[in-house]
Amino acid sequence: MAPFKLKLFGFLYFVQGMPYGLQSSLLPIYLRTIGLSFTKISLTKLLYFPWLLKILWAPFVDQYGTKQKWLLSSMFGLFLCCLIMSRLHPKIDFLIMVFILLLMNLFASVQDIAVDGIAVRLLSHEEVGYGNTIQVVGYKMGSLVAGAGLLTVMDQIGWDMLFIMISVVYVVAIICACFIPEPERTSETETRLPVLNPREILGEVLRVPGTVWTLIYVIIYKLGEQGTVSMFPLFLLEHSFSAAELGFWNGIVAMGFSIFGSCLGGIFMAKYNAFSLIMILFLMRIANLSFQTLLLLLFQSESLVMKGAAVLSIILQHFLGGLITTLTFTIMMLCTQKAEERIQATHYTFLSSFEVLGKLTCSAIAGILVDSIGFPFSFCIFLLLSLLAILHVLKPPDVLPKQKRQ
Repeated sequence: MAPFKLKLFGFLYFVQGMPYGLQSSLLPIYLRTIGLSFTKISLTKLLYFPWLLKILWAPFVDQYGTKQKWLLSSMFGLFLCCLIMSRLHPKIDFLIMVFILLLMNLFASVQDIAVDGIAVRLLSHEEVGYGNTIQVVGYKMGSLVAGAGLLTVMDQIGWDMLFIMISVVYVVAIICACFIPEPERTSETETRLPVLNPREILGEVLRVPGTVWTLIYVIIYKLGEQGTVSMFPLFLLEHSFSAAELGFWNGIVAMGFSIFGSCLGGIFMAKYNAFSLIMILFLMRIANLSFQTLLLLLFQSESLVMKGAAVLSIILQHFLGGLITTLTFTIMMLCTQKAEERIQATHYTFLSSFEVLGKLTCSAIAGILVDSIGFPFSFCIFLLLSLLAILHVLKPPDVLPKQKRQ
């Protein structure tokens, strides 16, 4: 049962990553090629806001109906949206397209809540590490295929066939979702009335053991890393690296190592204590960030050794990032499993929303820092932010089961 269950989750997370890849990688380039202004293209980024607000409808997914029904309904909505998109012309029907994309993000956020809620209930402690590996890798692969993958064949298949193909994928996903068992409700859950008061929900979520510690962790664990991931490629762009070179090394190759790191994260999680692993990875990340900072000070654009060192640091950065992300989502899920069943999807959504917020915040201010104080001093700040995560992990709560080496 377990391998079949994990494969189903992998496919659903793959499908879940498709809307993000479509909107982050494919649409901006395609919309520009047909003559849309940068302003209109930039405005489409605002359509991600349902992902930041999904905590508002997570309690409904938790407490009304079954999560399988929410999952099937959300994917059917995505299927209809894709069919409508296939009949639109983006330049002529821009406002309609924007509205449909907004609906797609809304349905995708509901799908995310439902799948995570089912995973929290169905995955045992022994399966959580592998399950989160599948989650991270599946999502990244779905994003990669729907973004860079479909972009490469866009000229051959056209706009309408693109969305027809995606709609077919959703039909397959709907069929597969019918085979995911709905977790049984306990008698205690069935006797409790639904609670939809925001203050009461927040209070219940924060009372779950380990939640406050985990919340702080997910906010700060990638603060420094996000700054360097955003700014180091731009530094290289100003120092003789071409856009094509950065696209290859920082895009394709780095993503490959990120996925590889995510795969190893689940394997290591099953054998070693998560907090010990994270501490080691955080120290390795500090070493790599220090190396990048040194490169900023000594970089010579004509030196092949310097260029090779820069590429190596990017690869290592994404590899470690993939490992850390998988372990982090595992910690989040193990923390959520301590919550009552009727608020588990809400609890996990609460943590994942702040995880996204923490990454977006540092990415947004990184450019301001570089413009204000320059690359070297900005990277020193990123290093200090990374040290915060290490200090926080030094005093972990009793969130995870005690794991010993096998």
